[in-house]
Amino acid sequence: MPVHTVGDLLRQWRHRRRLSQLDLAIAADVSARHVSLVETGKSNPSADMVLRLADQLDVPLRDRNRLLLAAGFAPRYAERPLDDDALSAARDAVERVLRAHEPYPAVAFDRRWNIVMTNRAVEPFFADVDPELLRPPISLVRLGLDPRGFAPLVVNLDDVRAMFRSRIRRQLALAPDAELAALYEELLEPDSEDASSRSAESDVVIPMILRFGGRELRLFSTITTFGTPMDITLDEVAIESYYPADAESAAYFEEHLPVRETLRPFSR
Repeated sequence: MPVHTVGDLLRQWRHRRRLSQLDLAIAADVSARHVSLVETGKSNPSADMVLRLADQLDVPLRDRNRLLLAAGFAPRYAERPLDDDALSAARDAVERVLRAHEPYPAVAFDRRWNIVMTNRAVEPFFADVDPELLRPPISLVRLGLDPRGFAPLVVNLDDVRAMFRSRIRRQLALAPDAELAALYEELLEPDSEDASSRSAESDVVIPMILRFGGRELRLFSTITTFGTPMDITLDEVAIESYYPADAESAAYFEEHLPVRETLRPFSR
């Protein structure tokens, strides 16, 4: 596997963001010549300069550590499990967001769409899921599309698949990940027949329709992330909150909230 210099990596990120050297230089308040010298290896950037450029390129924290290592510096960002004592305040915040969203479903997941926590309103939907799919790490994508998971409940499965496809394709364009790319190829790569189906560009416009408990539930979702995280785990955690798209769906969840008091955490 080729070893990339910090200049190589910065150039890759700049191209990924479709910026010229001048664009990046202006955004980072440095000269275009300096950006050029860094990318060609003729100038060794300081750790602060690496992070300044990475910030303007919106590089994820995990990859900022790689940039620092390539430049000869120690990683700056820790990666601790969500149940680490150091992340107790952040974990409590996730739990509060999930609990506050009840009686409607909400899940927290990582950069590879593995579930890390859910609220109580999600519990009933796991009842008929194949136990194999509930062994950690639990993939939200696989759970949603697999016939042994939620797929039999989803009335508009093609639309939901299109939503997953659109979102993960955008995610991979912003920050490539081999494992997520493999999941995309396995479950979401469009075939010749599916390629002509519509692409979902908004999570809110197209609802997910579930047939559950003898009723049809229509839901749309929003995403919540941490602002200015300094830990890789927090940088990669997202909370998806589902909202009823009509009064009938809202009534169902208000009538069927489970009585158990604890949230459901998932081991990695």
